[in-house]
Amino acid sequence: MRFYIPILIFFVITLFSCNNTNDQKIFVESNIVNGQLKNNDTLIIRVNRDKDLTFKIKNNMKLISIIPVKKNISESRTYFFLLENLTLGKKELFIENHQHEKIKFTILSSKVPEIYDYKILNEFSRSKSNYTQGLEFFNDTLYESLGQYGKSKLIKVDYENGQYLKEVSLPSNQFAEGLTILNNKIVQLTWKEKIGLVYDLKTFKKISTFNYNKSKEGWGICNDGVKLYKSDGTEKIWVLNPNKNYFEEDYIEIYTNKNKVVGLNELEWAEGKIYANRYLFEGIAIINPKNGAIEGVINLSNLKEKVTQHEKLDVINGIAYHPKRKSFFVTGKMWDKVFEIKILK
Repeated sequence: MRFYIPILIFFVITLFSCNNTNDQKIFVESNIVNGQLKNNDTLIIRVNRDKDLTFKIKNNMKLISIIPVKKNISESRTYFFLLENLTLGKKELFIENHQHEKIKFTILSSKVPEIYDYKILNEFSRSKSNYTQGLEFFNDTLYESLGQYGKSKLIKVDYENGQYLKEVSLPSNQFAEGLTILNNKIVQLTWKEKIGLVYDLKTFKKISTFNYNKSKEGWGICNDGVKLYKSDGTEKIWVLNPNKNYFEEDYIEIYTNKNKVVGLNELEWAEGKIYANRYLFEGIAIINPKNGAIEGVINLSNLKEKVTQHEKLDVINGIAYHPKRKSFFVTGKMWDKVFEIKILK
């Protein structure tokens, strides 16, 4: 009998395994290196089974189905996925059947940002006490958000001489940040108070407020004519829906070909791109709003030297695009000049 027991045991184990093929754990291999891929790469995964597999990917705030462009079941059960239509940043690919496996990775930009110089077209004087947090043109008039507790304001300015045409002060417990204008309303952010303020464009009367929800703070804001884009000091730029009380319905993550970019401050929309100051950096990033890639950087490193130097002089902050003149107006916190510049590409 001792010769038959091992054979019987082997038969039982084999039978059990065959009857439970569907319960085997999925083993996954991929071409991801150091947790990263570029957005022009093809994600390749190999699994030890293929029956009833479906794939979903968490793309920012949305979980979407993703279909392989091709698969080779005869050789290692290999699946190929294109990444070019996804945004940059952290992703999770879910492999689903009756079990759930996931792969975490980060998509970087495939392009190295271009570096651009600039030319000064004009210089305009203004008060050196303006702690600029937001800057935007509406028609030919400049609107500005001034920060600091107890000093925060919304102002309408004659950019040629710096004269205030209209102003309204915020409560002393609110620190004003970026602003943008859409549908005859001015939207102004606060910093840590986690609320946005909405004003009538003509009267400066406050109409309403809204909460930030998931974003951490209020930094910069701009709009594309339909939706608003809001930075919060992280690598995220949040997409706000003005028809749903500025609800944060999605976000993009800002990356270069090497890493994420944090500290995005004042934002401006111009010719289909987002232009952004980065806190403590002397330049402007040009961002693709479709995927979050930084496509270029405007080097403004010597601009600060051209304003009056004083002890409260602070960082570059303030970008306003003038569509008719096709130029940018830039300034900084406590700068006594606004510069009209042309980007040299």
